[in-house]
Amino acid sequence: MTPLSPDLLRRFDVPGPRYTSYPTADRFVEAFTAIDYNQALDQRRTGPSALALPLSLYIHIPFCESLCYYCGCNKIITKHHNRAASYLRYLSREVDLHTEKLGVGQAVTQLHLGGGTPTFLSDEELRELMGMLRRSFALAPGGEYSIEVDPRTIDGVRLQTLADLGFNRLSFGVQDFDPDVQKAVHRIQPVEQVAKLMEQARAIGFDSINMDLIYGLPRQSPESFARTLTQVNELRPDRIALYAYAHLPERFKPQRRIIGSELPGAPAKLAMLSQSLAAFQEAGYVYVGMDHFALPNDALAVAKRQGRLHRNFQGYSTHSDCDLIGLGVSAIGKVGATYSQNAKTMEEYCDHLDQGRLPVVRGLALSRDDLARRAVIMALMCQGQVLFESIELAWLLDFQQYFAPELEAMRDLADKGLVVLDDAGIQVTSMGWYFVRAVAMVFDRYLQADRNRARFSRII
Repeated sequence: MTPLSPDLLRRFDVPGPRYTSYPTADRFVEAFTAIDYNQALDQRRTGPSALALPLSLYIHIPFCESLCYYCGCNKIITKHHNRAASYLRYLSREVDLHTEKLGVGQAVTQLHLGGGTPTFLSDEELRELMGMLRRSFALAPGGEYSIEVDPRTIDGVRLQTLADLGFNRLSFGVQDFDPDVQKAVHRIQPVEQVAKLMEQARAIGFDSINMDLIYGLPRQSPESFARTLTQVNELRPDRIALYAYAHLPERFKPQRRIIGSELPGAPAKLAMLSQSLAAFQEAGYVYVGMDHFALPNDALAVAKRQGRLHRNFQGYSTHSDCDLIGLGVSAIGKVGATYSQNAKTMEEYCDHLDQGRLPVVRGLALSRDDLARRAVIMALMCQGQVLFESIELAWLLDFQQYFAPELEAMRDLADKGLVVLDDAGIQVTSMGWYFVRAVAMVFDRYLQADRNRARFSRII
């Protein structure tokens, strides 16, 4: 890893998209309705590659027992677990509406349960959900089947249940091990609790264990976060996702409970990022891209090494760019050249399904320009390079003419050492990988026209 100068870190400490899609979800429009989504499903079913392209499934479980103050996810805080049973019935209806269009038995190679807290569901409810999915889809052997886990809601017995149900990847939400920070964000989970779960998960044989961390939380300091980094490296998860906290209380109501004066300043955040990069490098982790690290033998690091890395709404993936079916309240999907999102409130989600309609309320049909720019941005985000000829052949355009303003801006990044620019293409440097979002932003036509970037998290 190339050492980063404080000047570069400050220069690129700006808001920007994470590019789990292009165009980004904030560009979705209500003019895209369930009718458009149904047409996309019809085209998938009747298209020439219908059987060849596997599916990815995302299921959103919105329930949480308690509120984490930093959270910007779509969730419902409740201790009434009986609400899950009703929600599963509505999920079943949504699945049935999809199989009516696509048929039963579509191959699935990637499945992710997110939230909220998927482990809010009881073991029996998780069995019901997985049974429902297996009856409707064909979960391929060797696929990636992952679930987000709140360590406070699970024990070794439940971990074994998850493995028996077919989950082979876990993601533990940790954020920080410092007790004072945990108190400030209303999420108490001792390091000993997580350590025991990781030991049990390894004994069971899960393929990969991910750990989520956040820097920039209230009461954090470079000194306190250094202790957390040491504890994380001792636990040695297969993957680490390190996110910068985005304090947007005007958008996310729970964040209004965070005391602004307790948030670390920009110099402290930069110090935490810098020491994280150094700590993970010293522990032997591969910097996959953006916020993600993986051990060298993890599938994600192998995919990065072999140029097979992809990116979707769940982040980096080892699987090819396949259609994604989003199930549940607020879930986002991608079918063909369209994006779609379900209703964000439980009431509206259920109302659509009560009327026999898919609960899609907004989305986007991508233009040819969108698709060409998406190919460029995803190549930068995943492979760290764009070859002009490959884009020209795929989209029948002259790259240097079509993207002339972008290439002019790219020369400035080249002068700063973030990319190498020549007649064949663009290559992100080892230092540029830390700022790959800034490199990709150059090709974002929507961002160029809209200078109101405050809705995005900061790159650093």
